[in-house]
Amino acid sequence: MTVMKRVLIITYYWPPAGGSGVQRWVKFSKYLPSFGWRPVIYTPSNPQMAVTDFSLEKEIPAEAEIIKRKIFEPYGIYRLFAGRRSGTDMKDFIEEDGESAINTGRRSLFKRLSLYIRANLFIPDPRVWWLRPSVRFLKKYLSEHPVDLVVTTGPPHSMHLIGLRLHRETGVPWVPDFRDPWTEMYFMAYLPLTGMASKKHARLEQGVLDEATAVLTVTPQMKADFSARTETPVAMITNGYDEEDFDVAAEPDGFFNIVHTGIFSGKGNPSVLWKTLGKMAAGDPEFREKLRLRFVGQTEQEILDGIAAQGLASNVHYAGYREHSEAVKEQLGASVLLLPMSDAPEFRFILKGKLFEYLASRRPILCISRPDGATAQMVTGCGAGAVCGWDDEDGMRAFLNGAWEDFKEGRTRETGSDIDKFSRRRLTGELAELFDALTAGRQKR
Repeated sequence: MTVMKRVLIITYYWPPAGGSGVQRWVKFSKYLPSFGWRPVIYTPSNPQMAVTDFSLEKEIPAEAEIIKRKIFEPYGIYRLFAGRRSGTDMKDFIEEDGESAINTGRRSLFKRLSLYIRANLFIPDPRVWWLRPSVRFLKKYLSEHPVDLVVTTGPPHSMHLIGLRLHRETGVPWVPDFRDPWTEMYFMAYLPLTGMASKKHARLEQGVLDEATAVLTVTPQMKADFSARTETPVAMITNGYDEEDFDVAAEPDGFFNIVHTGIFSGKGNPSVLWKTLGKMAAGDPEFREKLRLRFVGQTEQEILDGIAAQGLASNVHYAGYREHSEAVKEQLGASVLLLPMSDAPEFRFILKGKLFEYLASRRPILCISRPDGATAQMVTGCGAGAVCGWDDEDGMRAFLNGAWEDFKEGRTRETGSDIDKFSRRRLTGELAELFDALTAGRQKR
């Protein structure tokens, strides 16, 4: 009988928490046993969860070992002074829980003060208070239950500091997985960081890059950036889609559905698109009757207000957060999949996790983005749809007119090419190869 190797995965996000930040390592864990690796998950027992999705618990393999330990986070203090008894809406205090409107400037003195404290006292993030108790616990755990490799996944990037300390004190190979950038993350430009705090972020990030056994990223841009800043090997394994999730059918409902799944932030509000749709609806009664704007996931009021301003409020179907399987059905039933990105330069590093499920749905994607961004280049490279700039009304109208004609004629044109390389099973095989290479010939302590 083959004995599986063991990998300790340190992650803040784990089911029943929902969202794309959870799915990457849930899916890796699902398939790692078939490649000879047993996942050992270390995660908080009481995390702050913006959304829950209990269906994701079904993805956890029987071989997985789950270790949950209590985490203390400063939200109770925040709520006490904010006058809140409960709830998880900490968007003025911590941005990792979602794409909050951190740069809106519409904040009270208390909120500005809390954001200043968050930015300069909780570095790299408010989960940093879990560092010392986690290292103490895991050192003892590893002495009794050795593993072959440690992985940390961030954000929150304080998870990487746990891995760094364990690596220093135990010598176990360690791979930090950057799902998003750290100092180059878009919201860093809006945090009221002092010069000292900025330098500390940069120093901590560089220490993680330099001391890791290998670094893992999700986009070519991040890989190039990290490779230029460290001699540590940098690998890239993108997010992906799980074929098993798409073994369902979506029944046509007779509407021209423009679908967006996941968090829809005001920073990504495509106002020119709403204007374009409003003009199309005003000039074509059939289009107005058949148009449905379907939003599955948290959608900020700014988005809904922008649509209503164009006379399309009655065309909106806002479902809120749904289980992952329901979001997949919405994608499969779309006439157009909407993928807006912020035009801020920092977003060029971001490769939306939902993009890969959009690709797997084979439905046409309208990406509104700067053309040099990771997401835009992926859409173009896979032939999965169109990329339009934020002010490109003509381009948006041309794309929408083509999709509308297809809808009226009953044509279903599958999009996307060469996307098998993004299957979760295949990507997990690449991950296992990396793990095998990093641990070859090494004996556990």
